[in-house]
Amino acid sequence: MARTRSENYDGIHLGILTNAARLFSAQGYMRASIADLADACKLSRGALYHYFDSKEAILFAILDAHIREMIEHVETAVAAGGPTLTQFQNVIRAIVEVNAKSPHEQRVLIHDLSFLNADEQQTIKDLERQLVDIVTDLMLRLDAEGRIVKRTKKIYTMILFGIINFTYTWYDPKGAIGPQEFADMAVELFLNGFAPGGAAKSVAANRREKV
Repeated sequence: MARTRSENYDGIHLGILTNAARLFSAQGYMRASIADLADACKLSRGALYHYFDSKEAILFAILDAHIREMIEHVETAVAAGGPTLTQFQNVIRAIVEVNAKSPHEQRVLIHDLSFLNADEQQTIKDLERQLVDIVTDLMLRLDAEGRIVKRTKKIYTMILFGIINFTYTWYDPKGAIGPQEFADMAVELFLNGFAPGGAAKSVAANRREKV
């Protein structure tokens, strides 16, 4: 006979993911025990296993939910339309805003993905690829001068993600610069840099000469 769900099942399920992400972020996935998880979630071990079969299942659920939420926000930003630059700006805003409200999940994604089994890792990596492909496509559409080629496409994309994905190590979204303004600063810096146009072109020309 199937076990019935309690009325607050979804709330407890979400609470487990939220508290587990905070615990894994602070303590590390491998060092966090089931007992630690039960304490963090204010549940018994038996209650915890009612929602998840294992600690690994909780880790997978955290990462899967985090990436899917980000993809959902990014796809919504693209679907809103507008010029390519506007779409690009809105996509970066979406990513920064999700990361800003989910720093623990982002830390766990970057540091603990390798603790999942191979199939689960591939599922998360496939989701990440969807996200990367959306951003890369917008970058290519913005690249009027053809700077992004096969050899450099991954590097340019990862430079951008490097700017926005590691903010959990230092950025305070409640500080003087909010997530939206931070995202706009990242877009401006990535697309235009600090130097005047002539200086930026000279750097690009010097790089091409050395290749």
